[in-house]
Amino acid sequence: MDYKKLKKDIIAYSISIGIDKIGFASSDPFIEMKNLLLRQQSLGYQSGFEEKDIDKRTDPALIFDGPRSIIAIALAYPSKMKDAPRSKRGERRGIFCRASWGTDYHVLVREKLEQLAAYIDSRVSEARFKLMVDTGELVDRAVAERAGIGWSGKNCAIITPEFGSYVYLGEMITNLPFEPDEPMHDQCGECTKCIDICPTGALVQGGQLNAQRCIAFLTQTKGFLPDEFRGKIGNRLYGCDTCQTICPKNKGMDFHVHPEMEPDPEVVKPLLQPLLQISNREFKEKYGKISGSWRGKKPIQRNAILALAHFKEETAVCELIEVMQKDVRPEIRGTAAWAIGKIGGEDAKSALIKAQSVEQDTAVLLEIEKGLEFFTVQDGV
Repeated sequence: MDYKKLKKDIIAYSISIGIDKIGFASSDPFIEMKNLLLRQQSLGYQSGFEEKDIDKRTDPALIFDGPRSIIAIALAYPSKMKDAPRSKRGERRGIFCRASWGTDYHVLVREKLEQLAAYIDSRVSEARFKLMVDTGELVDRAVAERAGIGWSGKNCAIITPEFGSYVYLGEMITNLPFEPDEPMHDQCGECTKCIDICPTGALVQGGQLNAQRCIAFLTQTKGFLPDEFRGKIGNRLYGCDTCQTICPKNKGMDFHVHPEMEPDPEVVKPLLQPLLQISNREFKEKYGKISGSWRGKKPIQRNAILALAHFKEETAVCELIEVMQKDVRPEIRGTAAWAIGKIGGEDAKSALIKAQSVEQDTAVLLEIEKGLEFFTVQDGV
């Protein structure tokens, strides 16, 4: 088999099916990434969503029999929304991050990988593959960097010269010995804008992220959001783009080459108040196709409540009181109580006092107390 020719043919085929960038890497262990992950683990910086076995995350031979190379791909996604609705008093809106616009990228990237694998299989009958998109064992960023897709930026994203960091990544391990491409050298230079602007200081240094402080991670948690982050989440419902939008390498980067990635403005920038009472069925019907729905409606609803508090949206107080009184989930009742106090007003204060006399859950009672403390500050006590 002429693998040099096959590699050229694969590249040509990848372009024909809409893959925006492709690269080839060796299947050697990712030693530098392993050391970084071990440090992350020792510092308690991991999110908990990752594969827990660091050896599996960094050694292809532990998850695939006889790996010879890895093929990495990237798909460019849009950074700007056409006809984005405006958020205004009485009609406040939240926002999903750009990586959650359009059809779930896990589906889109996997489809491209499956097409690519089918093509290679048609050329080499003994070919074997293991496909991965985000939830696989390997670190997508490490593979993409080694394959020359882009360099690993200080914001912990792969940055490509052509598309900036607005790319979805995927890869396949294979038993075929493709010649590796040259990794791309770092082009961040002395720039630290992403580190400087991070709202929670999650970017501890270039290329190292404390996921426990990252807003993108925090928006996906299901419990009470820690107090120190409630004022920083803004109107984010899922994810955070701050370290991408500030990046000079992303200036002017906006690609609309995949129709499936185009955002529905009413889905990715939705009205907040309707989210408070949305049913599971309604949530699945409206949001089920985007990646930001993967944790269910609970985190989104909690974040919507915090966003209403961020806006101090007085028109939402009545609905928030109903949530505080009737929702069966303590995290949602409690967050509503905190938000009611944050927004303020006489109706808010009396509702909190009434709730305090009937609420049985200790965690919710604590949130009610926090809500009432806002009035103490307002009254100058």
